[in-house]
Amino acid sequence: MSELGKIEKVIAEKLNIQVRFYAENTRPDGVPVCDKSFEGVADDGQYTYFRFLYRSVGYVGVIEGVGELEKNYALLLPSYIEGFGDREAELPKAEHLKRILLGECSSMGIYKYMTKFSVKGTACFVIALYVPKYMRETLAVLEQYGGNSLDTALQMSETTCVLVRFISEEIDDYRSSVDYAEFIVQSLNEELGIEVRAGVGPTVKELKDAALSYTGAENALRYSDVFEMQGNVHSYREFLLVKMLEDIPESKLAEYLAELSDDRFNEIFEDEEMLSTAECFLQHDLNVSETSRNLYMHRNTLLYRLDKIEKATGLNIRAFSDAVSFRVLTILYKLLKK
Repeated sequence: MSELGKIEKVIAEKLNIQVRFYAENTRPDGVPVCDKSFEGVADDGQYTYFRFLYRSVGYVGVIEGVGELEKNYALLLPSYIEGFGDREAELPKAEHLKRILLGECSSMGIYKYMTKFSVKGTACFVIALYVPKYMRETLAVLEQYGGNSLDTALQMSETTCVLVRFISEEIDDYRSSVDYAEFIVQSLNEELGIEVRAGVGPTVKELKDAALSYTGAENALRYSDVFEMQGNVHSYREFLLVKMLEDIPESKLAEYLAELSDDRFNEIFEDEEMLSTAECFLQHDLNVSETSRNLYMHRNTLLYRLDKIEKATGLNIRAFSDAVSFRVLTILYKLLKK
């Protein structure tokens, strides 16, 4: 029997009413379906319908009858159903928090966690870490360096883990969150001798929005790998343009790239040495001296390559507007290639 099937049975036994469920935008056999769009509660003269989320999926509940009693049940049942899974079994702290980060926990389950661990009303942000080895030891170090007893480290996959960092202020202090991630990465290097990469998500006002911060942190980690970014710590803010372009259908991205580039562009894109030089130049704010120093390259060699890029593409990436255009084109190219 499915989880929702069990809930139907419990409701029938405890409340003495028959309720059935169906997933939104489906028409299952044997279950009345509401043909009009609605929010909250509605009826069709024979059945009362209510909407609810379960495991982050939208459902419609169906109660036979349209009286005041049925309406009251329809108003109360969403909270009861959403919290059913969390009442059914006590989850370990790490597993409970993992479900919150993945968006798989009901609103009642999130409230239960915040109350139990005294984090209600406390702002937080998520640091996602790629850990090539020593995962168990890494988690131990993260717990050791947590700023307070609320901070929690947990494993998300074989090679990734997160640190959920709780802070007293509700202001999104971008610099301090990145600085803290850099401190964590440096500490892991010193303690365990491993090179760890980190992605930093946005600061959110409460744990109920932590899934948003986790998504931002995980995206920053993923994009830094796709775009071969220098440095071990990257913030979601560095990739806002990438995220916007990634949300566009791939066919449209290919159309844009075809319109804005030609074979000469492709020569630059497919030359790893030239492309990495250009990427480093953009990452160092179009500063020739900083770029040549980081690439261990003579200044004249760098200028020669920038001139070669300009001749091939028509874009002088030493100028801000052309640098932006070149950056957009490289993002399109890498998104289509990945």
